[in-house]
Amino acid sequence: MTHDVTPQEEVAQVPAEHGRGAAFFDLDRTLMAGSSGLYWARAARGAGLLTRRRIARYGWENVKFRLRGSTDQATDRVRREVGEMISGQRVVDLQRLAPKVLAGVLPRLYPQMLEVAHAHQDAGRPVYICTAASQEMAEMLAHVLSFDGALGARSEVVDGRYTGRSAGPFTYREGKAVAMREVAAAEGIVVNPDAELRRVAREEGWEVMRFEQLGRRLKAAAAFAFAALVGTGARSVAVRKR
Repeated sequence: MTHDVTPQEEVAQVPAEHGRGAAFFDLDRTLMAGSSGLYWARAARGAGLLTRRRIARYGWENVKFRLRGSTDQATDRVRREVGEMISGQRVVDLQRLAPKVLAGVLPRLYPQMLEVAHAHQDAGRPVYICTAASQEMAEMLAHVLSFDGALGARSEVVDGRYTGRSAGPFTYREGKAVAMREVAAAEGIVVNPDAELRRVAREEGWEVMRFEQLGRRLKAAAAFAFAALVGTGARSVAVRKR
């Protein structure tokens, strides 16, 4: 049992007087491969809200995120840039990006994690998405996946337009604990851990579930390329000897 929010998928036990538990799942790199923000950015690019250069950078950031996990610096930068981008935008215009975002996110979901989530529901525990992604995206996916609710990053809205300012705690790192504290104290299963999270999981005895395949594919591709290079070199030596 732990009160930390390090695990990316957390099963939280509410106080005994409530008589039941609840399960909280991160979205990016837990319920799905990579970052949901990339698909939101692609939809925003199609609507003329992002430059081609920035969307290319977000694509590279997504590759690094899949391989190594998030960093505070990268997360803060993206959060700041998104706030600047949506400032003054009508809420309804960004809501209309939802079909394109879903078209990118849904194929990236891990079926194994949905099975785990639905098993919690079948056992009588409500299931929530708890993510640093926007509240709107979290709620949209929670609805599509038949989850019980969602906790995401809220943005201030005035007269139907985003101001670019936050409207609550940023649901990242300690902010997730703030958002979840009224519901539960966490007991976790670590999903697709980065190096630091894997170390903590070993120390705490948490179960590790890994579905991310990009790193393994890159290693296999590198090994194949090396073998091909060695083979080419050997053939060249043989030709020279002949």
